[in-house]
Amino acid sequence: MRRHATLVAVALLLVSVAACGSSDGGVDRPTPTTTTAVSTATAPETTSTTATASSSTTAATATTRPTPTTPAPTTTVPATGSGSLAGRTVVIDPGHNGGNFSHTAEINTMVDAGGFQKACNTTGTATDGGYRETMFNWAGAVQLASRLRAMGATVILTRDSDTGWGPCIDERGGIADEADADALVSIHADGAAAGEHGFHVIRPGPVPGYTDGIVEPSSQLATRTRDTLVAAGLTPATYVGGGGIVARTDLGTLNLARVPAVMLEAGNMRNAADAALLQSPAGQAAIAEALASAVAAQLASHASRNP
Repeated sequence: MRRHATLVAVALLLVSVAACGSSDGGVDRPTPTTTTAVSTATAPETTSTTATASSSTTAATATTRPTPTTPAPTTTVPATGSGSLAGRTVVIDPGHNGGNFSHTAEINTMVDAGGFQKACNTTGTATDGGYRETMFNWAGAVQLASRLRAMGATVILTRDSDTGWGPCIDERGGIADEADADALVSIHADGAAAGEHGFHVIRPGPVPGYTDGIVEPSSQLATRTRDTLVAAGLTPATYVGGGGIVARTDLGTLNLARVPAVMLEAGNMRNAADAALLQSPAGQAAIAEALASAVAAQLASHASRNP
């Protein structure tokens, strides 16, 4: 089990995020695979397409971790209900962070991503109108947390606001490992060509010594996530993967979780229709509800990791 900062208990306010961020971008995407093949490309910890942060990766070596000037502590929120998820723990990872733009040196520091080195974090993408991915990620995480808590789950968020920077990708995955969580759900949105649209769910592929034992349950969670999103009216991506699911081995958040984990790219922020969906309260609520249903179904079929 790895070390991490002490989890800080705070109350969360449900937020509706306004669509008014300044324009920004993410970083280059590797060519993804279908659901049966596994991507071995080592791209930065996002699948967005507009380059801002360094995309270099190297073999794993000793790394000096950046010290946050604006800490991004984790948030543990106890259950508010006593439903089907009582006694279960879920980690929700709102991708990137709103302050990453002001900390480019820190987020480009190399960290372990599962036997190889990658940048600590990236900035994420945005709509053409300037609505930042981090805003959607945070709004979606808060809504999902509320639903899971109402079902009885204890929820841990990897950051407690959308104003700091970090944490690094190894810390995000490590939070789930340290908590021995029943599942990790990482929430993102993509930044592909404007003509492409739809969501995709990324699951970890086999990385010896890292994802051993979680590939199959993560695949099951990915399938449930895809199916609940489709049932909610969302369309699988037209430009990546097969049927809305992609297996990758280059994402440190998934590789280092050591618990069943998925990363959702909820839509293409560069596509007008997807952007409207991701910014709308109704769209955010539908996505959060689908994710909560997928997690609940997954945990109902698997024994608790902390009996």
